[in-house]
Amino acid sequence: MKVLGLESSCDETGIALFDTNTGRLWQRLYSQVEKHRPYGGVVPEIASRDHVVKVAPLIREILDEFGAIGDIDAIAYTRGPGLMGALMVGASLARGLAWALEKPVLGIHHMEGHLLAPMLDAHKPEFPFVALLVSGGHTLLVDAKAVGRYTILGETLDDAVGEAFDKTAKLLDLPYPGGPELAALADQASGTRFSFPRPMINRPGLDFSFSGLKTYAMNTIRKHSPLDAELRGEIAFAFQQAVVSTLRIKCDRALTETGYSRLVVAGGVGANRCLRETLDKLTIGRGASVYYPAPEYCTDNGAMIAYAGALRLLAGQCDEDIFDVLPRWSLEDLTEVSG
Repeated sequence: MKVLGLESSCDETGIALFDTNTGRLWQRLYSQVEKHRPYGGVVPEIASRDHVVKVAPLIREILDEFGAIGDIDAIAYTRGPGLMGALMVGASLARGLAWALEKPVLGIHHMEGHLLAPMLDAHKPEFPFVALLVSGGHTLLVDAKAVGRYTILGETLDDAVGEAFDKTAKLLDLPYPGGPELAALADQASGTRFSFPRPMINRPGLDFSFSGLKTYAMNTIRKHSPLDAELRGEIAFAFQQAVVSTLRIKCDRALTETGYSRLVVAGGVGANRCLRETLDKLTIGRGASVYYPAPEYCTDNGAMIAYAGALRLLAGQCDEDIFDVLPRWSLEDLTEVSG
């Protein structure tokens, strides 16, 4: 089965074609970063309009490499969660193509796409496992027993990890998108005189909170302003260490509570070098294994939607004639894929 995947949940237009028989993948990705940079964040209306402009040309690029559009067997698109207008662009095009081609179509959960992205690698995790999903809009610890059989163990009560990175980077006058800039600045520092709190590690449970950490960083910046290059680096270092340490502690707890020996880390923040090195050490120390997507599959992309869609379409799932998008949608609401 050849599945066309469309991702348009936020500010990246991702198109991919996945062949379940050969494992071959064709993909294109367009980032809207330059469009949103002047505003310091994603503007939903601009995001929606840019998806309209980019999605069809990206599909044509893939077809120029792959072949005729009629050879596509099914279509998958991101149904949610995400920005309403952006989701509607991908959903409308996917549904229109499916109707014109008389092919099955299915809406996919964006975070399930991230959770399954490591399976695009030859070294795939087996179920069950604990999944740490960390991105600009989400921070989740998930007990993944099978495709579609998920229990949320913990989630953020306020800011997501990526959001906290971006907001703190803005306080340090780093350019948008600030998360990768802050990480790069932290990696250049050799140490820090600051000790930032690890939020909620002294409470039971696996929930997260990063708003207070961001406020602590803001107060530190104000106290020591104006900042020279060394101070900026030390604050970035302390902030990143606090975030990574918190994530490590919660992952350790989740592995202990579930008794699992496999950890999956996915989402945009999953590409963070410090986080990967820290979780590598954690899992080695526990005699466990950790799995990450390839770097190109950490950010939002069409490949993860095509892959997740293929698993569900092969199981016989498809959309009803009447459809909607779900800007808010829990992983626990998904149906399990048998087999």
